[in-house]
Amino acid sequence: MTRSQLDLISDLLRSSPLDMGGDVEKMRRVFDETAGSAPLPAGVLTRTTELGGVPAVEVRAGDAAPTDGTLLYLHGGAYAIGSAAGSVGLVSELARRTGATALTVDYRLAPEHPFPAAVDDALAAYRALLDRGVAAGSIAVTGESAGGGLALALLLAIKDAGFPQPSCATVMSPWADLTQSGATIETRAGADPVLTRRALDTRAAGYLAGADPRTPLASPLYADLRGLPPLLIQAGGREVLLDDALRLAAKAALADVPVTLRTFPGAPHVFQAFAPVVDVAAQALDHMAAFINSHAGRES
Repeated sequence: MTRSQLDLISDLLRSSPLDMGGDVEKMRRVFDETAGSAPLPAGVLTRTTELGGVPAVEVRAGDAAPTDGTLLYLHGGAYAIGSAAGSVGLVSELARRTGATALTVDYRLAPEHPFPAAVDDALAAYRALLDRGVAAGSIAVTGESAGGGLALALLLAIKDAGFPQPSCATVMSPWADLTQSGATIETRAGADPVLTRRALDTRAAGYLAGADPRTPLASPLYADLRGLPPLLIQAGGREVLLDDALRLAAKAALADVPVTLRTFPGAPHVFQAFAPVVDVAAQALDHMAAFINSHAGRES
């Protein structure tokens, strides 16, 4: 049943009007309409807020047993598309499973605001949590796709700034290498229903605006990962970014970062967004929530 569910989701994604390399204004509308079309789980409460001057949406699951944890979420969209509001459905699934207060961040998008604007906004949001008295050891950082890459860049920026690291980080299908040099960019090209090299090259150029794509805060795969907190990486077997996840896990292990890698055969890019209707996606989020709750709440 799970494989047939994944096949149906992949077919749905392939027929979607979303073109990640298409006209940015049009694709922003399509992305948010698609992401916001599903109803939220019962009991989910949201409110707009800000963190260090950066707009955000706070998400609480009223039917979950509350914890002291805080989830800082960075949405996907290849650094050019997507929004905090559009991520609320997926974020609410994590909030419901963890009991944490989740904050999804509306970082600035390219090409209007190229690198390092998104990293600066993510760091400002994290610093605002610390300034509010939220213990670093109660914070989990997470994100999907470009937001997964940005979550990793945030950990590096936190290290550079000398701030305490969060309890852990969890990333789904991270875009960690803006050079598109992973083997699966080619070997999974025919299988991936969402991303293409053309789309990734287009969005990388708009985000980088001439910066070196191997700059660590843009492509964390090229960074020194020593000193980062425990890391969970999830990726689908059907996606062109699979090799980003595989190489990232290997590099983290070599840097003595506690790392857990989970791959899901037949799963497309960010399949976790379909948790309400796809069994393996719900299982992936259950595993992510267990990982977060096993680390958040430690002394910082």
